[in-house]
Amino acid sequence: MTSIASREGRARFGAYETWYRVSGDLGTDKMPIVILHGGPGVAHNYVDSYKLLAKQGRAVIHYDQLGCGNSTLLPNKGADFWTPQLFIDELENLVDHLGIRPAFHVLGQSWGGMLGAEYAVTRPKGLRSLTIANSPASMKLWVEEANRLRAGLPADVQERLTRHEQTGTTDSPEYQQATMAFYERHVCRVVPFPPEVEESFAQVARNPTVYNTMNGPNEFFVIGTLKSWSIIDRLPAVDVPTLIISGRHDEATPATVQPYKDGIKGAQWEIFESSSHMPHVEEKEKCMQVVGAFLDRNDR
Repeated sequence: MTSIASREGRARFGAYETWYRVSGDLGTDKMPIVILHGGPGVAHNYVDSYKLLAKQGRAVIHYDQLGCGNSTLLPNKGADFWTPQLFIDELENLVDHLGIRPAFHVLGQSWGGMLGAEYAVTRPKGLRSLTIANSPASMKLWVEEANRLRAGLPADVQERLTRHEQTGTTDSPEYQQATMAFYERHVCRVVPFPPEVEESFAQVARNPTVYNTMNGPNEFFVIGTLKSWSIIDRLPAVDVPTLIISGRHDEATPATVQPYKDGIKGAQWEIFESSSHMPHVEEKEKCMQVVGAFLDRNDR
């Protein structure tokens, strides 16, 4: 495989720093794309494969959102600090730091897609397209669907999950093992998980502040500050071409994604039949083709 040239840097963000990596050349005719990772607080590792878009002659920008990965860690900050607006401000700061304000694309995966939608409804200068990958439009829908998917797990797995949630022992190894049964069905069906996916899980374990505060202990037990989040009523404000991605076995089920298709004028929706929550891992080549073609159509 041909190597992709990259460089890393750090952008000052108030008293903090945002780590970033640029794969490819920012000086090409194609507009750069900024990748927003999920979690919140999962870091860039598991979406690393999106750097392959640089092989199509486009700069690809990964970064770690504040509080995780290589960016400033703030384990003592409380719930009032970790808000969607904080991460919108961080993204705006990074766009200006990199000098790409005239024209750029955004792709957000999972929480990153929620953040991308929050960003797009503000109609930021320079945004040319939005890709929402594997993201719910409301956490109410997400939790309803997660409970439906969870009910399909083996009875003994469900029992262990419920018991530990009721006793407040979600940090127990037994609970974590039971959680993996859900993840292997609905988060990443490439088992064992690839190294970059494993590293993101390990990163959350090392730096759980943002994930635990905004989401909760896992993907289906959502007790954090985002538990009542919704963007459904604001979606008509998105005024850029939008691609929606989801997997047939995704924890972001069609019911959680449909509002994006309904609310964003002209949105295109691609379902990856052999994927769950990570088509960029599970159907990597096809995912890069679909996203790359969409970006090419919207370079202007």
